[in-house]
Amino acid sequence: MAEPIVDKEYLSLLRRVMIYGEQREDRTGVGTTSLFGERLRVDLRDGFPILQSKRVHFHSVLHELLWFLRGDTNIKYLKDNKVRIWDEWADENGNLGPVYGAQWRGFGGVDQIKELVRGLKESPTSRRHIVSAWNPSELSEMALPPCHMMFQCYVSAGRFLDLQMYQRSADIFLGVPFNIASYALLMVILSEVTGLTPRYFTHVFGDVHLYRNHEEQARTQLRRWDSECSRNHWGEPNVSIRGWSGEIDDLDGKFFELEDYSPLPAIKAEVAV
Repeated sequence: MAEPIVDKEYLSLLRRVMIYGEQREDRTGVGTTSLFGERLRVDLRDGFPILQSKRVHFHSVLHELLWFLRGDTNIKYLKDNKVRIWDEWADENGNLGPVYGAQWRGFGGVDQIKELVRGLKESPTSRRHIVSAWNPSELSEMALPPCHMMFQCYVSAGRFLDLQMYQRSADIFLGVPFNIASYALLMVILSEVTGLTPRYFTHVFGDVHLYRNHEEQARTQLRRWDSECSRNHWGEPNVSIRGWSGEIDDLDGKFFELEDYSPLPAIKAEVAV
């Protein structure tokens, strides 16, 4: 494989943002280069879509997703698993308010994940396989309103699972690679539960932006990928799940393994809070 599809799609979007983006001020005060209404699509049959143009910390991807699926909104579980990505937003007791997990597992008293799994099994052609994290009545209580705010699943030919996610606000350098891997992993989990084969992940963006303090890092990633891509044989990463009962509430990090992942080194950048 000369160039992993996820890197091709992601780096093409990164270039578009850098070339055609609008200069905008933002909530953090850092400032961004921004586009609106973009789209990225990958096929999980080509391998697990985790970037190889820089290392993405799969351990953090895994445990954040499991944290969402637990319905948890306190960072203790994350800290116990050495994941620090939510530390800046938590209060002194580690609480974040009713963020993703609360909405996925209890939006207005509805467990959306269990309803999704039930619907995929019992009514696969339904157009209502939707999970929303955007709860207007509770936004003011959240430490950070949801960026990836809703997703919809689609069962094709009775055997393939497709998923489309809408992200209202997307930090393309730090956040988007993480978001792609997270929702791809969610597709793997849902497929394991339903017996379907994960296929297309479609990532739809509202405001997709590059922070001004990430510009040099983005140029570094593009330059070194252009230099290294043709000289390397890139494998096809895969996520295996072993020993899991298939029940959402029994998920544990020990069941997961990322295989054949040999990316270029990570590129550090500061999170805009």
